[in-house]
Amino acid sequence: MDHSDKKDIFYMRQALRLAGKGLGKTHPNPAVGCVIVKNGIVLGRGYHRRAGEPHAEIEALRKCPPGSTRGATCYVTMEPCNHHGRTPPCTEALLRAGISRVVAATRDSNPNIKGGGLEYLEQHGIHVTLGILIREAEILNESWIKWIRTGRPFVTLKIASSLDGKVATCKGESRWITNEKSRRHAHRIRSRNAAIMIGKGTAVADNPQLTARRGDRIIAAPLRIVIDTHLQIPPDLRLLNPDMPGRTIVAVLNTVDSPGKPILAERGIEWIECPPGAGGIDLDFLLTMLGQRGIESILVEGGPTLAFSLLKLKLVDKLMLYLAPILIGGRTARSSVEGRGFECLPECPELYSIRTRRMGKDFLLTAYLNGETQGRITG
Repeated sequence: MDHSDKKDIFYMRQALRLAGKGLGKTHPNPAVGCVIVKNGIVLGRGYHRRAGEPHAEIEALRKCPPGSTRGATCYVTMEPCNHHGRTPPCTEALLRAGISRVVAATRDSNPNIKGGGLEYLEQHGIHVTLGILIREAEILNESWIKWIRTGRPFVTLKIASSLDGKVATCKGESRWITNEKSRRHAHRIRSRNAAIMIGKGTAVADNPQLTARRGDRIIAAPLRIVIDTHLQIPPDLRLLNPDMPGRTIVAVLNTVDSPGKPILAERGIEWIECPPGAGGIDLDFLLTMLGQRGIESILVEGGPTLAFSLLKLKLVDKLMLYLAPILIGGRTARSSVEGRGFECLPECPELYSIRTRRMGKDFLLTAYLNGETQGRITG
């Protein structure tokens, strides 16, 4: 396999861009993109839009001119399926179309699915190339890969702060520390996650909607998860309004007997009772329960105490830190990570694979925690 083949890389990048359009919509399936090419001409493009709808290969084949695909190359971001699920096997469709070569970025990571799609194609005379832009493809589906292998959600901690690590002024003002470009990007990240998690303090202080928006239009409504150990959040919060799109779950201590429970029940809002733990509730238990419910990705948006608890327990897979070029200062101004704090430097979480990009005048730093997630993806 020649990873330096510029043509293969060029078309696989197109397939990866297509796959990205399905992020946050395809659960319990991965996001997959496909490009079909013959003699340097793209015949068809497709991506998996949502579970139950055609896979990327079928979408791309349908867009090809009739009779044009014999001898063509299929670029796909994940190994074509070779089993009957909600849809027929893509391998058989590729054979019927006369595809002569399949270039796949990654294998199918689902341990419950008998793979062998690439072997099946090779056995029927199709030339197969595997591994083109494999790292990019694994990062694209990192949430799905963790969930399908471990049964637990991929956790991203999102922080918006000043350069000196403050998330609010000494008087509590926090809107807006980062600029509009950063906020637009953050809403796009929201739309790609199955759930958004906050603590009670953030719910009360900000009264957020926790929807993904483009301007004033709601483009996605991920599951809202509020950590409220003693069930003390006021009932007039927007995320408890039954008319809000999407669902809200409140995580409480299993010993709590609160008058708030009947109010939640009247509004159709569920609560999960958790045993006690370092974060007030056992956050590890909560993540296991959410994973069993099919929640593959969680974006944590606050607050500083919840951030520390998750970091302390090594439950964060990825950090997204939006940094505004301002200095807030002040001993009483809230920091991005608070709680008890780490007592010695060797305990502090180490960041890996750090990347930075400009967001207008802001910076976005993206990194993985403790190297564990990288091992899960590439292992």
